Amino acid sequence: MEFEDDAFVLSARPFGEAGAIVELLTARHGKYAAHVAGGASRKMKPFLQAGAQVLVRYRARVSDQLGSATLEPVGEGPSALFDDALALAGLSAAAAVAAGALPEREPHPGAYLAFEALGQALAMTDYWPAVFVRFEAGLLQELGFGLDFSKCAATGAVDDLVYVSPKTGRAVSRTAGEPYKDRLLTLPPFLLSSQSRLEPGDVRAGLDLTAHFLEAFIFNPLNRPLPPARLWLVDRLGEAGRL
Repeated sequence: MEFEDDAFVLSARPFGEAGAIVELLTARHGKYAAHVAGGASRKMKPFLQAGAQVLVRYRARVSDQLGSATLEPVGEGPSALFDDALALAGLSAAAAVAAGALPEREPHPGAYLAFEALGQALAMTDYWPAVFVRFEAGLLQELGFGLDFSKCAATGAVDDLVYVSPKTGRAVSRTAGEPYKDRLLTLPPFLLSSQSRLEPGDVRAGLDLTAHFLEAFIFNPLNRPLPPARLWLVDRLGEAGRL
């Protein structure tokens, strides 16, 4: 089995004396792990950081075994964020969430595109924490657990949607949700419209929302917690006053 594809590095760990096992999110083939010869070398370490973009050439003798890969760096990757520790934390958290949530060797081109869009936002805009929330919501949708914010689950109304049912992931209007608001999740306006202005508390609400459904639909069924990098990101954003 052989293929060549664009990919993002999700994680890398030493293997043997000089190699590394690298987990990749590929554009057309999904999440793949591969042995990279020389992956522990000083020369290769910079582009084996989480979030680095590479061109991967993968090869395996049989399809169900761990194959080997050669990697060629594309662009600056995480080095472009070295002066922004918070953005680097966002990139690491996104890689950890994708690595934990995506199944092995199952094509998910939408997840690749969402990761790519987040990487661009991290380098270009202070709005990226909201884009991170959209990335997680897109990952849920790609895996078949899309959240429905199109109308109120109780009344069918399309206006004044401010809550989300923690059981169904469907939006609830202010009027319908008022008697149960303590049991509902907050729906921040930026998830309804990209033109919405971020208000204090919106990013926190968005992160709480996606964390709830990532845990309920993906990580809890796999008997896994949310990745520590994701929890650390929320702490860092709080310390920086970005929630």
